[in-house]
Amino acid sequence: MELSVKEQRETLNTVLMDEDVAEALWKFVDSGLADKIVPELPALRLEQDPIHRHKEVLSHTIAVTAKTPSDLVLRLAALFHDIGKPATRRIDDGGVTFRHHEAVGAKITRKRLRQLEYAEEIIGDVCELVRLSGRFKGYAQGWGDSAVRRYARDAGHLLGKLNDLVRSDCTSRHERIHLELHHHVDDLERRIGELADDERKSAERPLIDGKEIMERFSVGPGPKVGQALKFLLELKRNRPDLDREKTEEELDLWWDSHQV
Repeated sequence: MELSVKEQRETLNTVLMDEDVAEALWKFVDSGLADKIVPELPALRLEQDPIHRHKEVLSHTIAVTAKTPSDLVLRLAALFHDIGKPATRRIDDGGVTFRHHEAVGAKITRKRLRQLEYAEEIIGDVCELVRLSGRFKGYAQGWGDSAVRRYARDAGHLLGKLNDLVRSDCTSRHERIHLELHHHVDDLERRIGELADDERKSAERPLIDGKEIMERFSVGPGPKVGQALKFLLELKRNRPDLDREKTEEELDLWWDSHQV
């Protein structure tokens, strides 16, 4: 009996939201349902290379999906995060590589989810998580503030889900590796928070400080300088598009109108 597209989508959703998602996914694959609904999934059961002995991607994918929080978008992303590996698999002197598999996987994911007629919002979020799933690699070797900002900016509203996916994408048998990964993700989240706080504080600072006001009008410290700073802060809040030159013009007008 052929399943309708709606029935296929609902079947996949039921599998992914099962309390024991690992068992449900193995049944999904072993029963042959996956071949009909997500044929790319059984294809992850790659042939083991006798020399390089890399991890079987299907087992890893199911383990990662089972570790994620119970969220449909996140579990779909986990299910598809390595879906591009068969298409990008190469064996060379350095071992097995899957270069750019995230970008390739995002395209495969979009095609499959559209065939299953998921909502475009879900498709967009899942594909973006797949595309960004490898972005965290290299953080432990040291990221500057600009790289941290870029990671947070690119993730956008998916930042929390992306970090959950990164945490789940570790199926090592060694507890030390899990702890190290979680430590690095926690550190990244801390830095993102600190940089966001710095940016908020910077946004609250006027373009012209008290020292510049005193130099501009040849005055010393006093209440009027404080009033001018308060004016500039309100000006920045109400008209954040003003550049330095326009801000100076507004300050001059304010100063002249508040002469004793």
